[in-house]
Amino acid sequence: MTDATSRDGSRSGSTAQPVGGAKGPDELRRQIEETRGQLGDTVEELAGKADVKGRAKARAADLKDKAGAMSVQLRSSAAHAGHTVQDKAGRAGHTVQDKAGRAGHTAHDTAGRAGFGHPRAVLAAGVAVGAVAAAGLVRRRRHGHC
Repeated sequence: MTDATSRDGSRSGSTAQPVGGAKGPDELRRQIEETRGQLGDTVEELAGKADVKGRAKARAADLKDKAGAMSVQLRSSAAHAGHTVQDKAGRAGHTVQDKAGRAGHTAHDTAGRAGFGHPRAVLAAGVAVGAVAAAGLVRRRRHGHC
């Protein structure tokens, strides 16, 4: 008996097949088919590892898919950020309008307390605004804008 053979006649490290071979022709055919299948799988696996060009193409396709998915994700994030900025800008615009309205009311109240509430002061301010507007119209007509 050798080192690779156990007492029951099977080889160590194998699929426990007897050293003497198959027990009959049918068993031998089955063992041959099984060995062919294993050999075919091994050859296929080695061929795949040796096909550097094919593996590179597969890797490139995988990376392309990942880049496409990342691009979609980035576009979505950018759109979301744009909507967020737009919402904040809208709220800021409303805040500015509200504050300007309040400042206008405050200025109107202050002007009323400063004497612009008097009928003569209001009349004088109206005449001044009218004179400025009339001067602007005359100037535009002279230059042919109307």
